[in-house]
Amino acid sequence: MLDVVLLSLAEGDACGGGCGACGSDARKDDRCTPRVPVLKCADALRAGGARVDTVVATSDAEIDAVLTRLDGPSRADGLTWPRDDRGLRLVVASATDSQLRAVLRRLVRRYAPPPSKRPADLAADRTVPDLPPVAILPLDAAAPADLAAQLGLPRSPEEVAAAVLGDHVRRLDLLRNDAGSVTVDGALIGGADDHGRAVTWRGRVEVDDAVLSDGTDGILACAIGNAGGYATVDGLPLLAAGDPSDGRVEVAVAVPVVSRRRFRRNRVRVEVRRARGRAASVLPRDGELHFLDDGVGGSMARKRSWWIEPGAWAVYANRSAVPV
Repeated sequence: MLDVVLLSLAEGDACGGGCGACGSDARKDDRCTPRVPVLKCADALRAGGARVDTVVATSDAEIDAVLTRLDGPSRADGLTWPRDDRGLRLVVASATDSQLRAVLRRLVRRYAPPPSKRPADLAADRTVPDLPPVAILPLDAAAPADLAAQLGLPRSPEEVAAAVLGDHVRRLDLLRNDAGSVTVDGALIGGADDHGRAVTWRGRVEVDDAVLSDGTDGILACAIGNAGGYATVDGLPLLAAGDPSDGRVEVAVAVPVVSRRRFRRNRVRVEVRRARGRAASVLPRDGELHFLDDGVGGSMARKRSWWIEPGAWAVYANRSAVPV
């Protein structure tokens, strides 16, 4: 019998913000109650012959307790490695991409070996082994731009259950960063004033050996994309071709350029510079910078780097699914 763990993250502040994905407006007696799509998916899985365990995690520790079930046998080098069979399958029920990211972040922390113990069987272009496949169950079936929609994955509980009961898996790239987290969709760096208008900032932005800004330009926005969710910002096209399985990260910076015209008012246009590569970095020049990474807000005052882990994670998908 196939075993399935259907994991969702508690809403509200029960996790103390540890998972990086919880809000603060849910009633306490509702935080650990499975949502309707979760119950429907569990019913469909059981109808297909699976044994289902439904878990609502309220902290990183509770997420980790679920992930231990994915551990493989003991290794001679002492590393914890994921099992290479699919006897246990994980479904992540997510209301936002940040909740999916919270689970993947814990997977990476569990299975990424320290540099001093890098094993010989780890791919040369990776710092993590193949992570166990997950199924994504969107809790907001109408969300038009979440990662499941971008990937063309099943969205209804019944379709997700069918994908889990099947055996078709798509491997995808994962972005890691030097702050110890991961990015499944993308990051948007920049800020706005009290009226919502973009505020220019200065910073050095690099992609491999390409320099998109040397720190002297005023930048309106910088998008770092693994998929396509940050392709357009306030109607301005930034990322051109988000592809989460090509082994490259795409980076774009929007820079206002003034065209000076004699006897006429100067004209301002926005120049978008793009590059693709294995790694990207942003070094602020004007102090603290605000950003959104998979919808999670943060700030940085020092250099932040992202690098691609080709094919590091995977999703269960229907064979007929076509990425959008």
